[in-house]
Amino acid sequence: MRSMFAGICAVALCAMALSRCGDGYDSPMAPTPQPPTGGGNTGTTVAIVGERGAQSFNPNPVTVVQGEMLVFRNNDNQVHRIVFNDNSFDTGNINAGAASTGRAVPTNGANYHCTLHPSMIGSISGTTGQPPPPCTGQYC
Repeated sequence: MRSMFAGICAVALCAMALSRCGDGYDSPMAPTPQPPTGGGNTGTTVAIVGERGAQSFNPNPVTVVQGEMLVFRNNDNQVHRIVFNDNSFDTGNINAGAASTGRAVPTNGANYHCTLHPSMIGSISGTTGQPPPPCTGQYC
């Protein structure tokens, strides 16, 4: 009887210890947001909200002047890579829940898109976002 009681207690203790697994504390799978760079200038953040054409980014269009820091924060559950249509700006892959490194905008107005989801389009300073040409590179 005593060994059965000890066994039940051991199982109960293990169950209590394991109950914290997956509760989000110290989870190695949780994305680590990347802070914008550029000193004290935090710049402007554009949220990536999903594959919705011109509604994929918020705000869209975004007002950013040349030289201002721009950060893209991925609020979607998929990886995205934002590139200006003239290739002057490339965020690299942005994982779900993460943000791009802050980069100075090289131009006063630009159109951009997600190379992984070409229907996702956006614009800066009110220029009209147009879809990029069909993707033929390695990220298609």
